[in-house]
Amino acid sequence: MDSVIAPLCLFIPLNCNNNKKKSYYCYYNSNHILNISTKNTIRFSVPSSAGIFNLKKFTAVSFRYDHRYRRGRSGCLRRAVMDSSNSASSPDMQKPKIVTGPGGYVLEDVPHLSDYIPDLPTYPNPLQDNPAYSVVKQYFVHVDDTVPQKIVVHKDGPRGVHFRRAGPRQRVYFDSDEVHACIVTCGGLCPGLNTVIREIVCGLYHMYGVKKVLGIDGGYRGFYAKNTVHLDPKVVNDIHKRGGTILGTSRGGHDTSKIVDSIQDRGINQVYIIGGDGTQGGAAVIFEEIRRRGLKVSVVGIPKTIDNDIPVIDKSFGFDTAVEEAQRAINAAHVEADSIENGIGLVKLMGRYSGFIAMYATLASRDVDCCLIPESPFYLEGPGGLFEYIEKRLKENGHMVIVIAEGAGQELLSESIQSMTLKDASGNKLLQDVGLWISQRIKDYFTKQRKIPINLKYIDPTYMIRAIPSNASDNVYCTLLAQSAVHGAMAGYTGFTSGLVNGRQTYIPFYRIIEKRNSVVITDRMWARLLSSTNQPSFLCLKDSIEDTGDEEQSNQLLANGHCGEEDSLISKI
Repeated sequence: MDSVIAPLCLFIPLNCNNNKKKSYYCYYNSNHILNISTKNTIRFSVPSSAGIFNLKKFTAVSFRYDHRYRRGRSGCLRRAVMDSSNSASSPDMQKPKIVTGPGGYVLEDVPHLSDYIPDLPTYPNPLQDNPAYSVVKQYFVHVDDTVPQKIVVHKDGPRGVHFRRAGPRQRVYFDSDEVHACIVTCGGLCPGLNTVIREIVCGLYHMYGVKKVLGIDGGYRGFYAKNTVHLDPKVVNDIHKRGGTILGTSRGGHDTSKIVDSIQDRGINQVYIIGGDGTQGGAAVIFEEIRRRGLKVSVVGIPKTIDNDIPVIDKSFGFDTAVEEAQRAINAAHVEADSIENGIGLVKLMGRYSGFIAMYATLASRDVDCCLIPESPFYLEGPGGLFEYIEKRLKENGHMVIVIAEGAGQELLSESIQSMTLKDASGNKLLQDVGLWISQRIKDYFTKQRKIPINLKYIDPTYMIRAIPSNASDNVYCTLLAQSAVHGAMAGYTGFTSGLVNGRQTYIPFYRIIEKRNSVVITDRMWARLLSSTNQPSFLCLKDSIEDTGDEEQSNQLLANGHCGEEDSLISKI
């Protein structure tokens, strides 16, 4: 018998003596009251007709506490009844909605409007009458379709974590005429923003017949501080050919109460939020407030980060375009360095915390001699340091190309203590310009200490890379993300991010997107490929190498035991 795992806070403890058996009442929509007993995990059977979480297949429910959301609580739980007025008022209410099955199968499901609003009407999906879909053999995604997070498993290991597969459902929870959608873009620019906006609008209009779509001007702040923009297919027809976002963007400005008040006052019932991990965290808070108020509003996130530092998903849109555009800067640096004696071309690329752009641009170029990223510490002077390696390459080749991510080497900067404490409106630390700093250090070392004349050219294409339109690959990816988001919202799902997992479009709960940051694993094969391409040293001292080896061995042991952590990133799948 399969089971569903749901929040522990649905229970009212009748006896809180920790030395005695505990008895609980469980409330489901104030209609079903079951008396059960438990030790650690609580299980009870319910008839399939009860429709718990709208999962017809599963007939047993398991309630447990997820320690990722523990806030230091102890003792007995307080009274909490699952209904539309009180259910989200407890900080423990939004817990993972998890389905377990045979063979170690785990589905980390996403919330649904019917979880907190009972007796919602459903409607036939308009796609079944859409001529464009008449050639499709199977219109709709099966209710049991899921996508595994890990595709490499051991024969005796568990099936692992899965996510709900994205796509159109046979029944929808919104009538097309009643839908009033809005789209907002937040944070920094990224190639593909306008494409996502276009495809959300066109997807709602052409696939579901939705005519009322608003654009929120200027990020989260625009909900309560600016006018909205009417969007339709004619308005967004050719915006994918432009960089940036036609809606404008900003950092910060997140006032949950004002935002939800605006959503409620305007009659909006579908909210599409495009942004990075900070923006998705804000979307999660908006979703919680909407659920607390019991509103029929779907909150959907589309992950955006040019640095590719969002976890779980294969990659973020705009990343391919950024890597491709970075090639122009690297090629220019190589031409400059190769055209003069002891020429050094230095290129600074984006990558505040994660060095994916620098790493992939380096691998794609094959002209780079050294790549420096935030995840791989380095030092300048002494045996095995950067200066020694530069001198060696200049003697061998007469020129050199260095690529450095903007977040690399921050601990080496002279004012690092001050810079590490300053943050922007999104909560990101303000970085010193490592490109200018390291350029000056290289010049000083070779001209003053080594008395070796060098010609260094520094290129910073940062804002050129993120301000361009998306390339063909990213345009297709943006289309899939946007259409998957629309299908999910129309099907009544909420509190999720649309993302690509192992090549399949999925719906991922907000908490998985914001729980940590994706980063380059320098003990992974992809980083080893880079080192073999550039022939650069690892810049690790013996102690660091031993510690990294130990971490890798531990990681392999966890993988062999089938208890993989979620820290595997895009590079771990290649």
